[in-house]
Amino acid sequence: MSGSADAMSSGAPPGLPERLRDLYDRLLASPRFRQFATRFPLTRPMARRRVRALFDLCAGFVYTQTLLACVRLRVFEILRDGPVQHDVLVARLGLSAGAAATLLNAAESLKLVARRRGGRWGLGALGAAMVDNPGVTAMVEHHALVYRDLADPVALLRRDRGGNGLSGYWPYAEVERPATLPDAQVAAYTALMAASQPFIAEEVLAAYDFSAHRCLLDLGGGDGSFLRAVAARHPDLRLMLFDLPAVAERGRAAFAAAGLAGRAETFGGDFTEGPMPGGADIVSLVRIVHDHDDARALAILRSARSALAPGGTLLVAEPMSGTPGAEPITEAYFGFYLLAMGTGRPRKAEELAALLRQAGFDAPKLMPTRTPLLARVMVAKAA
Repeated sequence: MSGSADAMSSGAPPGLPERLRDLYDRLLASPRFRQFATRFPLTRPMARRRVRALFDLCAGFVYTQTLLACVRLRVFEILRDGPVQHDVLVARLGLSAGAAATLLNAAESLKLVARRRGGRWGLGALGAAMVDNPGVTAMVEHHALVYRDLADPVALLRRDRGGNGLSGYWPYAEVERPATLPDAQVAAYTALMAASQPFIAEEVLAAYDFSAHRCLLDLGGGDGSFLRAVAARHPDLRLMLFDLPAVAERGRAAFAAAGLAGRAETFGGDFTEGPMPGGADIVSLVRIVHDHDDARALAILRSARSALAPGGTLLVAEPMSGTPGAEPITEAYFGFYLLAMGTGRPRKAEELAALLRQAGFDAPKLMPTRTPLLARVMVAKAA
């Protein structure tokens, strides 16, 4: 909680800053004041920005569906090599002239495409970022499932957690013994995590130097995408992957295909129960802890501790609550996503640090990352 929230929860009377904020809120809630603000030259720009921001909240679903339509119609792939004539693009999209105009006008307003001279269409600034970005593309497709679970957000908030499309997609969220899950039930989410792992791996590798270590154990490492990214930078580092047995088998095949079978081992099991493989001097948990409620998260961290000798290093990488500028992502997006998934919550850095200490780690430290809204990195030492 913030200091002001602590004061309110303790029953302390509000101070001057809070009373001024209350007055400001009452002004903003007044239709008369809003009308005045749109007319008065000094407040008009701010009033217009607030109107636009509020409308964006109302229209956000349409914006995301515009992006989904562009992905499914391969708009960014068609334009990747350069601008295309309007009529040629319409034909390749397989749409009527009117439907194509609706899509392209909407996509242009969102900076996904841009009009070029000579009746051509090219990539917009955000559309260009979609090219050769399978992680984002996979997430755009995945959100079709998310939106179904959020179709009635009040019902989602009032019901018990779980039993949604997302909790079925991440089956380990609902089953008592996740280590028994067959390949068919882990394939989809393992592929999604693999597709979205590269930009997280880049953040971690830019924040932390693995060269001082001899063996890295990645818990919940999926098909080994993160380990393969680390291996490319650190050719002398031994690699170990631990995940559910069906997922670990996928990792074994991926290591063999990448020519890493000689330096990478895979282990199957449940990382809340162990036993953990020994021999690593650093353990990583990449986008794992926030997927689990406190009791299970603590069990995972204790398993990580059991895999390390005193002085060994734990690295945790994931989005964290309280990250300046990332509040809509950590609080709104991940808050509701994990609610629908049925397990986990976004945590502040200090909450994660407290769990680490409880699990037997000392000196948790945040490392600076280039894009903290994607992931923050915390390291700690085994006590």
